[in-house]
Amino acid sequence: MMSHVTSRMRVVQTELTETEHALLEAYVRARKTTIKDAVREAIRKLTVRDEVDPDDPIFRIFPLVKGKGKLRNLSEGHDRHLYGGRRFP
Repeated sequence: MMSHVTSRMRVVQTELTETEHALLEAYVRARKTTIKDAVREAIRKLTVRDEVDPDDPIFRIFPLVKGKGKLRNLSEGHDRHLYGGRRFP
């Protein structure tokens, strides 16, 4: 579950039909949670976009070059390749 840090909580009220309330009660009982937490989770799922867009251009721009480079183990030795043998604090 996502945790959100806030200094103030707001109260939100609504009305449910008997059927909606029964469904909600069954849902929270089955998951051993509270109505408050289930409603908060539902709000986040409806309002927070937490997914990857496969058509995002970031996934189409790589690789920038087609050929293989001369450097090996670049992910492990990137500092050495960029800065040489110099050490930084």
